[in-house]
Formats: sequence, structure tokens, C-alpha cells
Amino acid sequence: MTAPLALTIGDPAGVGPELAAAAWALRDSEGLPPFFVVGSARVVEEAARRRGISALVCTVKAPDEVAECFDGALPVLDLADLRYTPGEPDDAGASLALNALATATGLVRSGAASALVTGPIAKSRLARVGFDHPGQTEFVAQACGVTAENAVMMLAGPSLKVVPITVHVALRLVPDMLTAELIRTRAAITAAALTRDYGLTAPRLAVAGLNPHAGEDGRMGHEDTQVVAPAVALLRDAGINAFGPLPPDTMFHAEARESYDVAICMYHDQALIPMKALDFDAGVNVTLGLPIIRTSPDHGTAFAIAGTGKARVGPTIAALRMAGECAARRASA
Repeated sequence: MTAPLALTIGDPAGVGPELAAAAWALRDSEGLPPFFVVGSARVVEEAARRRGISALVCTVKAPDEVAECFDGALPVLDLADLRYTPGEPDDAGASLALNALATATGLVRSGAASALVTGPIAKSRLARVGFDHPGQTEFVAQACGVTAENAVMMLAGPSLKVVPITVHVALRLVPDMLTAELIRTRAAITAAALTRDYGLTAPRLAVAGLNPHAGEDGRMGHEDTQVVAPAVALLRDAGINAFGPLPPDTMFHAEARESYDVAICMYHDQALIPMKALDFDAGVNVTLGLPIIRTSPDHGTAFAIAGTGKARVGPTIAALRMAGECAARRASA
């Protein structure tokens, strides 16, 4: 693999710039592939200084210049000369975050960069500058010609991989949103991605039930027998090693996790609570179903601690490493 990873700066008032510098400072000990920041050289340099990192910044005009300077300096594709004010987001910073996202996505789609790693953004700020998507996932999916329904969020860590079928919706809406076809489609996308990007020839999908005890034969709701079980049957008919619905409360202990490669969950917290309990500092948000590789650290902008040096670099390192590993598998396929 020769093309570097593209890491967006995220909101420049958040922790993204300093974590980019901190990850670069640990590039050798963490075995990170070459990457460059899409954003502002001035912001990254100041963020590194505030964190106490002696990181030189080199400005690049294109990804093919990254290899020349990565060993000695953090490459930055400079889009704007902004003042760095940690913890104080503004419209200029939101505009930079949006420009960085669009630019980096285009570079990865063209093949100039091998994968996209997105820094954390403030959605409310982006909305003020014309961003009309629920989040970065939907933006990237549309840019790639993929419908939002076919862009699947997976959270991956050393101990667990989870996919929530429904994501940012109120819990009371979930039963009406779930269909056998929705579960089948997103689980099939997950299985294909685990084969293509994670090297699993026959991935095992454990499908969680919606209700306690997976409904207990209809005593605690009928969704598991009428919706989830038929979806599992469709997956198995397609040759996918899926099983369930399983009682959600017994799926995530150590012995149970050895029996599957990914847990297909019915709603946001069913997936993310065990994931964050097990792999809080190493969890990576991965978008499946795209023609490109996209990962993201599993945290937000953390404006309250930006510039203080308290933000943990582990998720950024994990996102960069996973993006590099997936890109290498695609390149060798």
C-alpha cells in the first residue's frame, strides 16, 4: 500500500487537532501507517504545542508528498489559516471541518488516499454553515453514491464488534422501524465487509433479540418470532452463518463472545453499552457498505477539555490502525 490515510481535522476547537498530533508522535511505537491531516497547519501546530508535543508540521499540496516528510514531521493539507481557540467553536471552524470532510472524501474516492479517518465534529455548528446531513456517515455515503440505509455503522474493538440495526432514534420507535428485510440487508452488508476488509472467510453473526429473553416465545413481545427470526432464516438461506435471536443479556460475557465475530443488535444502546464497557479507549466507528474505507474515533469533540491535554489518544490511534489494516487487505486482494 503506497497511498497514505487521510485524517480530517474535525472541529478545530475540539480535541481532533491535538489528537492528530499526539497520534503522529506515537507513530513508531504504535506501528501506524503514513497519514496526513486535512485541515489547518496553524491549528495543528498550535494544538501540538499546547499538548507539549514537539511535532513539526509540514504542509503538503497532495497526498503523494506525504511519504517524503512523514518520518520527520506531521503532514497537513492546509485548507485555512485559522486562529486556534480550543473549546470555543465558531462558524469559521465549522466551515473548515466541512471543507476538510469534503476534500478528504474526494481524495479517498479518487485513490489518492487509501482510507478516510474522520475527526469529531459538532453537528449543530455544521448545520449553521449549510450541512444538512444527520452526521458524517450520511455525508460520506451520499458522496459515494450509497443510500443512508445501506451505510452500516459498526463499532469495533479488541474484545467485540457490534452493529446496531437502528441507531439514533428514540427507543419507543424501534419496534415499528424493525423489519426482517432491514435486518437482513444490514447484516448481509456486515458479513460481506468482514470478509473483504477483516479477512474472515465465514464470519459468524450473532443476532440479538429485541425483547428480554428474546421474547420468550411471545410472552414478552412478538417481534422476535415475527421479525428477527425470519431475518435470521433469510440470512442462513443466503449462506451467511447467522444465528438467533439470542437473549441480549447473555450475549456479551467472555465465553459467549468466543462463539461469534460480530453481534447484530436491534438498537443503539443494546450495541454500544457492552462495546464501551469492554473497549472504551480502543473502540472504532467503522462505516460498512461503502466503496471506500472510513473509520472514526468513537468519541465527540470534547470541547470542555480541548487544549488541556486530557483527551485520550487511544481511539484515534485505533481508528488509524484499523483503517490502515483494512486498506492493506483491499490493496492485496
